[in-house]
Amino acid sequence: MGNCCSDEAGHGGAHPVGPAAAKAAQAASAAADRFLRSRGAGASTQIELSLSASNLGDQEYFPKSNPMVVVYSKRKDGPLEEIGRSEVTLNSLNPSWMTKISVQYQFEVLQPLVFQVFDIDPQLHDVSEKMLKLEEQQFLGEATCLLSEVVTKQDRLLTLKLGVSEHNLPNPSKFGELTVQAEESAGSKAIMEMVFRCSDLEIKDLLTKSDPFLLISRISDSGMPVPICKTEVRKNDLNPRWKPVILNLQQIGSKENPLIIECFNFSSNGKHDLVGKIVKSVAELENMYHRQNCEHFFVPASNAHECHSKEVLKSQLYVEKYVESNRHTFLDYISAGCQLNFMVGVDFTASNGNPRLPDSLHYIDPSGRPNVYQKAILEIGDVLQYYDPAKRFPSWGFGARPIDGPVSHCFNLNGSTYQPEVDGIQGIMSAYISALRNVSLAGPTLFGQLIGTAMAIASQSLADNQQKYFILLIVTDGVVTDFQETIDAIIRASDFPMSIIVIGVGGADFKEMEFLDPNKGEKLESSTGRVASRDMIQFAPMKDVQGSGVSTVQSLLAEIPGQFMTYMRTREIQTVST
Repeated sequence: MGNCCSDEAGHGGAHPVGPAAAKAAQAASAAADRFLRSRGAGASTQIELSLSASNLGDQEYFPKSNPMVVVYSKRKDGPLEEIGRSEVTLNSLNPSWMTKISVQYQFEVLQPLVFQVFDIDPQLHDVSEKMLKLEEQQFLGEATCLLSEVVTKQDRLLTLKLGVSEHNLPNPSKFGELTVQAEESAGSKAIMEMVFRCSDLEIKDLLTKSDPFLLISRISDSGMPVPICKTEVRKNDLNPRWKPVILNLQQIGSKENPLIIECFNFSSNGKHDLVGKIVKSVAELENMYHRQNCEHFFVPASNAHECHSKEVLKSQLYVEKYVESNRHTFLDYISAGCQLNFMVGVDFTASNGNPRLPDSLHYIDPSGRPNVYQKAILEIGDVLQYYDPAKRFPSWGFGARPIDGPVSHCFNLNGSTYQPEVDGIQGIMSAYISALRNVSLAGPTLFGQLIGTAMAIASQSLADNQQKYFILLIVTDGVVTDFQETIDAIIRASDFPMSIIVIGVGGADFKEMEFLDPNKGEKLESSTGRVASRDMIQFAPMKDVQGSGVSTVQSLLAEIPGQFMTYMRTREIQTVST
């Protein structure tokens, strides 16, 4: 969800630019998005869980109970980590706990939750819940779910059967039920829209063009800046006026909390020069707008002995617009019934190697260890499947020759002539393995027909007024040869409710594929001179791992909610119906 600019058109600065310069500015802005992510900006929202239970335990053994629930998160192959505890409810087998448990929702990862209910010794009613030793309390039952299973339900409410793991209970058939309800933090809906303008930017290096952008950070409890937002890059402009910046209350914590606003001069090598910065709260920025005041940028003093002093610049920052309002969030659309539908395209070109040989990228290991294609599909599909109740996934192959047929650049993985859907992620795996036995790997690598086929499904869904958004995953081992046809298809697809994720596998040099990644390449332009209506495609090699151990898949999936929201806003879809 990278930057926080709205979709409002930009306004000209002091230096009008032509089409070529505008394209360069768009590419620079996308590269600056990468800079934002490299500084640690994440896409998440705070969720508050309300918990209640019914028919706890067996009344023969537990005629009265003083229940408390403990909530844990569980990392993959890791131990349980306690998130929070409810209060103790006295003498109740049907408690509704008042304490809300806070958890950060992240779209791009699976977030398993574990709920354990305990009967607390009444003699400990004066002891703080946090101080209670759980191993000394009576265990009443356990339930597990994924956070995505809760937020995708209508009303974000999920009821779970309480059960038992390694705990021994007298009657394991009577544990009761636990109900989990998720509520998004009100701060995620309250937004502040601001337009910033600068004057007389001081660029120290006279040989460098002025391509400024703003990076906005909040200050963490430890005192370190945490990036939350950035503007687009304004090319060759010493008096820039940026597109509106949108912040929500959750990002900043409070209107009184200080924010660091840094102005950088963009550099294509990623080493952006700091022009200057200011430190202001949103409340102070609002004040600047109403009073039509400006604030001078400053830079830290260059003298090492003057670490607490600063050099004030003549460069000034203005707030030209300030508006507060409430907006729908990504989870508002999801819980109201909008579905994310997963689609897959698999590269069957001959460069993958003979599938019967262990050095092939398509080799099916008898031990069950997934190959790179299976791994990419599983990692993306495992996250997306919970946003599609039907779990019917269109799945295609390209670049192969079916039995007694010509090379096909879009064939149904399941072998059906008319129906590309399969049941669930395992259905994709089965169809993929079956296809490897029934086609001959060929080539070349063409994406155009595949994207067009997926786009036709999205187009029909839109025509039928369905509340669906489609994510097409393309897994490939090589560089496309139909560059212009692919670009034309992408630009047409940008008008429809869909995103495209392209993952490169194997050891090929994917440098030429960077044209698909708006964070690295130029803005895409069709053969008729048209540009995409929004960013909705990204590419990365599978072997790339971002900072802080973030996988390729996570970094690609993290972009989806922002692309989804851009589509909804540009289409002015403000409310959804189930």
